[in-house]
Order: sequence, then structure tokens, then C-alpha cells
Amino acid sequence: MSFVWKHPQSKYWMARFTDVHGARRNRSTRIVARESNRKHAERIAESYEAVANRKRTARHVREVISTLHKEITGEDLPAHSFRQFADAWIERKRTEIAPGTLAFYRKTISKLTDFLGARAEAEISEITSDDLVAFRNASAKTLSAATVNHDLKCLRMLFRAAIREKAIADDPCEFVNMTKKSASTRRRPFTIPEIQAVVAVADEEWRSMIHFGIYTGQRLGDIASLTWQNVDLLRDEIRLVTRKTGKTMILPIAAPLRRHLEGLEASDQPDAPLHPRAFAIVSAAGRSGHLSNQFGDLLAAAGLREKLSHQKKERGKGRDHRRTSTGLSFHCLRHTAVSLLKDAGIPAAAVMELIGHDSEQMSQHYTHVGQDALRKAADALPDIMQINPVKSRSK
Repeated sequence: MSFVWKHPQSKYWMARFTDVHGARRNRSTRIVARESNRKHAERIAESYEAVANRKRTARHVREVISTLHKEITGEDLPAHSFRQFADAWIERKRTEIAPGTLAFYRKTISKLTDFLGARAEAEISEITSDDLVAFRNASAKTLSAATVNHDLKCLRMLFRAAIREKAIADDPCEFVNMTKKSASTRRRPFTIPEIQAVVAVADEEWRSMIHFGIYTGQRLGDIASLTWQNVDLLRDEIRLVTRKTGKTMILPIAAPLRRHLEGLEASDQPDAPLHPRAFAIVSAAGRSGHLSNQFGDLLAAAGLREKLSHQKKERGKGRDHRRTSTGLSFHCLRHTAVSLLKDAGIPAAAVMELIGHDSEQMSQHYTHVGQDALRKAADALPDIMQINPVKSRSK
């Protein structure tokens, strides 16, 4: 017999029912879990069980769900294949997000489409949480946990959009958990000796970008896109609009960075790039992935990680294959800048504004307390064994 219950991670009544094989099933009713709505949710649960106890095709099941949807909303449930809806969603996102983010969304959708095969042409409502769990697990065999989880976040946005547009009644991503990250894959800040080791093997342009990474805390793509018109040495400022968020940043130039800038050969053309090779790569590709790979090669040359092949995974263990990581990348210079600033006692609000974080929670994510700060904290603790105990008063 079917009944409804409240899942702690969902605001809706969940229907629990038995299928034709005797297996217990759970499905969201999409009815907000209030007592006043319980009877409505129970009717839906009964309908789910009635469908589950008949040998019906996916088309028949959808007809029942569509009928329920019209009862609840008064509107018909639109029909879209997964591929059609995903393509339309990507097209809508074109003017809403940065080109690099759009390219990432396209790649994620392409991964799932390839995984689904012919089923990508089926209606999007037929994609289940089991499909997404299988996709997640298959991806985790060849990709890092961070990449797999990033893909899942993209798919959650896609299916939530499908619910908003009434293309589906249930979100198949709702209870698909992220994969667990290992400690070795988490990003961490560079130590000063590590930065010096990378600088020692870098050419002039990469040394310059590392300077900007440390003293501005900005992302690789934004640093590669800088031109001389972004730099105002009279005001001691760097002005830029971030590629990822579109946020306008006005950054004071730190003294070491100013000395570095004064040593560069300035151009008479304001739109001339500070880092010509990197600028050309980002402009052509619309993203900084190739530059990230180049920086990875520098890390390998400095002995900070393994040397990676440029081959595709079909030809061997290459960049598309999961690999052991030291947690270091160019983005870790951003972590380094945040940690150095907070270790120096700079207020959190100032750090957030300088780096460009929108929330204290995000800033905290980038904070890694250094050993010097930990040592000072440890030294501040009193020696309780040397403190004279308070003598009890005699009665």
C-alpha cells in the first residue's frame, strides 16, 4: 500500500509504493509537505503505485504522469527529448554566462549525451536518478572528483530548468550525491620555496603572470587578458572586468608588482597585451585550459608534480585520464594570496574585496592558515601546568 513521507533533504512529500516486482520505490510528488496537502499527495502516491503495478511502456507511464501534472497545474506537460532540451538550454545560456563557462556546460552535456547513447533522443522525463548515478560512477573511473562534481552541478542546473519550464515533473538529480574528494586532490596554497622553484624554470612571460597571480589573486584567464590600458601607474591601480563573474575590479598595485611592471617594456598601444602569447591563446580559445596545461608542465619541471602526456586517453594515460594530483595549479596562487593576506592580519572584508570574492564563505574556502600563524597561536596558549591552583577555602 502506498503512503507519503517527508524526506529531510526535500521540501516535498515523497511517495513510497510497491512496483509489480514487489520492490519498494520512492518518488517525489512535487507537493509541498504540509498537512493541508497530504491528501493530494496521497492521491498521487496511489497513482504512482497503480502505474508501477502494471506492465506499461514508458509512453503509457508518461501519459499518466501528464494527466497528474495537468490536474495539479492545469497545464499540459511539454514533450522534449533530452538532446533537444539540453541544446535549447545551452543556447539560452549563451548571453548569460562567460564564454569559458559556456564551453564547460557544452562539454558536460556532451559527456552525458554520449553516455546515454540512443536514449539521449528519448524524452527528458525518462532520464532517471539511476542514469545519473551510473554516469557519475563511470566518470569517476577516469576523471578527478572535482571534475565529476563540477559536471553534476551543471546537470543540476539543467534539470532544475527543466522543472521550471514544466518539461519534467521530478528532478532526477535531487538525491544524486557528489563524489567524495580525496585529500590529495584538494587545492592548497603554494609555499614560498615552491613558488621560487616554479619561477626558476619559467620563461619571462610566465614569471610575469606568476607575479600577477601572487600580487592580485586573480584568475589565470583574467591575467592573460590584461592589456596596458588596464594598468594605471599614476593611480597605482589595475582595473579589469573578470571573465567569470563580470565583476569590475579596481586593485591597488603592490610594491613588488609595481617594480615588476616598471621593468616591463611598455607599449605605445593601450590595447597591447601585457602577456602576448597568453593573450593570443585565451583570445582564440575563449578559455584558459591550454594555459593551465602549460603551467602544469612548469610544475613538473620544478619537480612539484608528475609530467603528463599530451595524448588523449584513447592512446594512453593523458590529460583526460584521472591522475594523482599534488593539489597545485595556477589557481592555487589565488589561494596563496588569500592565505598570505589573512596570515598578515588583513581584515576579511578587505581580503574579499581585493580578491573579488562575493561572500565570506567563499573567502573562507580559500583560506589556508600558514605554519607561522599556527605557531604564533600555539605559543599564545598559557602553560597551565605552571599556573598555581586556586586553594579551596576551608569551611
